Amino acid sequence: MTYNTQSLLPHVLAGEIENPQLTIIWMHGLGADGHDFAPIVPQLERQLKAGVKFIFPHAPVRPVTLNNGMSMPAWYDIKSIGTTREVSMDDMEESRKQIEAFIGAERERGMRDDQILLVGFSQGGAVAFHTGLRHPRPLAGIISLSGYIPVPCETGSEYPVANAGLPILVCHGTRDQVVPPILADRALEHLKKQGFSYTFSTYEMEHSVCPEEIDDIAIFINRLL
Repeated sequence: MTYNTQSLLPHVLAGEIENPQLTIIWMHGLGADGHDFAPIVPQLERQLKAGVKFIFPHAPVRPVTLNNGMSMPAWYDIKSIGTTREVSMDDMEESRKQIEAFIGAERERGMRDDQILLVGFSQGGAVAFHTGLRHPRPLAGIISLSGYIPVPCETGSEYPVANAGLPILVCHGTRDQVVPPILADRALEHLKKQGFSYTFSTYEMEHSVCPEEIDDIAIFINRLL
């Protein structure tokens, strides 16, 4: 399949664009956009031991039931929150295909699947999980920041066997009231049940990102490099 780069979601590029050793596709949270995490790039680059390309896609604008139907950048509609999430499966699949298009475009530029890392915050972390666990070939890994697994496959049939050794980093704030820590716990339980290994780090923070977390992300990326 040939990917038309003009058909990709609008996005922000940063880092080593011409000759990267790793490509990171980083998804933002609800109501934000691709510019949200771009300022983190210089902080990470000071710690990374090789050139990394960062792609920050802008999620489509769509009505969000949770916010009284108001339209905003969102990877999928959220219909209810709490210790569970009711999400739009159609939106989730659309977002998965949109991220897969970025993966495909990077492969056409010469990157291997195992040189492509998915990172996401909150909603973006959910999309990183949903896409990465189901990708047909092992990626470099998945990093979920204050996220959760939105549509767990309890039988594991949707997770290719080749992904069994997929490196996964899960980071979460202990005081997060937007995505309660119990959702991270359930994600870890699901990963363990399906035979995935992971690194889990918590931070004394709410629904946010902190300097210690950025350091841990850099350490994880350097291990991949």
